[in-house]
Amino acid sequence: MIRDWRGRDYLVGDTPQELINRPRSWMFWLPWAAMAAIGPMQYGYAAAVPALLETHGWSAIATLTPLAVWIVCQAAVALPAALLLRRGALGIRVALWAGGLLSGAALLTVALARDLPTIIAGYALLGGVGAGLVYGACTEAVARWYPERPAARVGFTTGAFAYGTAPLAVAIGLDGRGLQPLFVAAAVVAWAAVGAAAVFVRLPPRNWWPSHLDPRIWALDRMALRREPRAVRQFSLGQALRTGSLPTLVSILVCAGAVSIFDVIALATSGALVPSATTPEIAGATLSGVATTPEIAGAIFGGVAPWAAVALLLVLNGVGRACAMLAAEVAGRGRTLSAVLALLTLGQLLLAWGAVTGSEAMLLVATVPAGFGGGAFYPLIASLVREYFGEEHTAPINGVVYSAKAVAGLVGVGLAGLALTVSDHAAVLFLAAAVVLAAAVLSVTLRQPGHPVTLPR
Repeated sequence: MIRDWRGRDYLVGDTPQELINRPRSWMFWLPWAAMAAIGPMQYGYAAAVPALLETHGWSAIATLTPLAVWIVCQAAVALPAALLLRRGALGIRVALWAGGLLSGAALLTVALARDLPTIIAGYALLGGVGAGLVYGACTEAVARWYPERPAARVGFTTGAFAYGTAPLAVAIGLDGRGLQPLFVAAAVVAWAAVGAAAVFVRLPPRNWWPSHLDPRIWALDRMALRREPRAVRQFSLGQALRTGSLPTLVSILVCAGAVSIFDVIALATSGALVPSATTPEIAGATLSGVATTPEIAGAIFGGVAPWAAVALLLVLNGVGRACAMLAAEVAGRGRTLSAVLALLTLGQLLLAWGAVTGSEAMLLVATVPAGFGGGAFYPLIASLVREYFGEEHTAPINGVVYSAKAVAGLVGVGLAGLALTVSDHAAVLFLAAAVVLAAAVLSVTLRQPGHPVTLPR
């Protein structure tokens, strides 16, 4: 065991080949694939809202309710699962096997169920628990096997949660009638990918460190210090709550997370079908206010189908997470978080502009800043928790922050439901812009806690 100048312990010695009989890259790409495979449960369902409205004939609120419940369950399970894994109270194989089985069953429920209670039970409740187990297990595994770059690696892995859904979103957009076979295929992929992770993924010993890096030299490296800034002291959960910084981070995640969920549904429904004039929930789903006919397979804006905008949004959502973590190593996490939230705000304003002016091309242009900003704040906030409050109590503190995603999901689905049931879509988009602008303003006030107030920060 080696200790650096920070007091951090490192277990150096055994190589990945000796521990698991394979390179540690397996412990990155297998969790990455598993995360990509379960992504359709969140973003895939959101992208499928127009097809679900048409298939089941439910109201907008009824269609969005399972997604809201799923987000609450996933957020409530993910961090506790990671904490149990870290303490050794839950085996990673058990977490992945159980999570994979539940996730595949949830996707199958969306494909085959015809009544709302079944979808809520099978997809939202059980699927949310399954996704939380897989999410917690995958992020914990990647962070433990790449302790020298945990934030960047985990950010890249969670990015797969978004852009892994893009193929499904494209396929649903091209033919909403193929919803059933597409979600059946997604279930099979989830079982295969998460099952493979369950077979091979293992956790390294506590405090494990790769032998090719001298931890004491690494701890003194200027770039390492920038990537992993040291907290002033180790905060307990109670102490962190009293700083003001933790409630601010929670508020930021609620606001930004709500708008991120809302954007996927808003773009998916921007060119939704209008099967009949008597279906106001679907008729109100066109952001530009331009009606379409039942025979058209999908409305077009700017010469590009809505599914293309959704796919672009999801790809940028995932890529933005990795890019933001790289930018944070140069500019700092606080500044990068403010920039990401400013991009997300700009995306909402451009979407609203497109709705007001009827500019269909603007709706597509708005996808770029909305996509980059719509996912990058998640890993940045998780990294700020470690930077602000230390490593000793990261899991419970991060659990409080990430659980705010449950509230964000409810707010985001509420905004989407409002957009699907009112005629003034621009007003809802401006409201979304105001919500994320509030998060951007809050991010500017963030300061590392523990410094004496008489000294400059």
